[in-house]
Amino acid sequence: MTTLLTRTDLPLRLLRRGKVRDVYDLGDALLMVASDRVSAFDVVLPQPVPRKGEVLTLLSAWWFARTRDIIPNHFISVDPQRIAAQYPMLEQCREYWARRAMLVHRAEPYPVECVVRGYLAGSAWSEYRQDGTLAGERLPAGLVEAARLDPPVFSPATKAEEGHDENIPRARMCEILGAEAAERLRAASVALYARGRELCAARGILLADTKFEFGRAPDGSALLIDEAMTPDSSRFWPSDGYTPGIPQPSFDKQPLRDYLEGLARAGAWNKQAPGPDLPAAVVEATTVRYQDAFRRITGAELDQFPLEEPGGT
Repeated sequence: MTTLLTRTDLPLRLLRRGKVRDVYDLGDALLMVASDRVSAFDVVLPQPVPRKGEVLTLLSAWWFARTRDIIPNHFISVDPQRIAAQYPMLEQCREYWARRAMLVHRAEPYPVECVVRGYLAGSAWSEYRQDGTLAGERLPAGLVEAARLDPPVFSPATKAEEGHDENIPRARMCEILGAEAAERLRAASVALYARGRELCAARGILLADTKFEFGRAPDGSALLIDEAMTPDSSRFWPSDGYTPGIPQPSFDKQPLRDYLEGLARAGAWNKQAPGPDLPAAVVEATTVRYQDAFRRITGAELDQFPLEEPGGT
């Protein structure tokens, strides 16, 4: 697949159009279609990233299959044959959603994002450098950029409808969700991160940090939803050559963020919409990194990934 997908208009009721995903209501289930749109600093950029939607959908499916023993998830299928057979109205427009669409169970999202950080990077490094804290909670003195955090730090954040998400203390998460639900999601997040770190390490990758989202199923149980350990929701670093104290090379959209940060420092962009045009070299570097992350983690080329049973071993 080489067609760039920036927007879908399927013959279904559109439930919401997010920064990256278009979500459709199927009545008994949802269809999540990951476009090639790319966002940074909560702004959707003008240029899409080729094959990004495929990477997000299929890598999430791979992780859902390998973490469902920790907590159930909303995944049903990414198999176009199965999806079209179950919902025949989608057959005529299969080219727009195949390999990018995930059929999932319905769930009511919890209004908190669950971030687990194994290394000090990004907004966590910025906060620590300024205040010595992470989400308002004190960290040991003397840490450097990209320092390993032992144990990993659970760092919840609010889910902003507009603007930037905000790191919050665990006490605030308890106020929002209730102590029992907050602890359930914290424990699941830490266990999911541990599984992800273990599997990534076996493939020469450091899972620096990652974000999880959870939802409440109709029966009241908690499900892992949205995406799982993708380059959009995680920082992946090569373990070979890892050096604390400096920024690390990455298999995610950090180079894109770095380019935009350079524009912001130069006064050429204020980190508000509309986003600036991206040079072709930045777009190319981003798609290469996304596909490299997919290949390294799953052990499969994107075109060879088995859609029928993405779980496997």
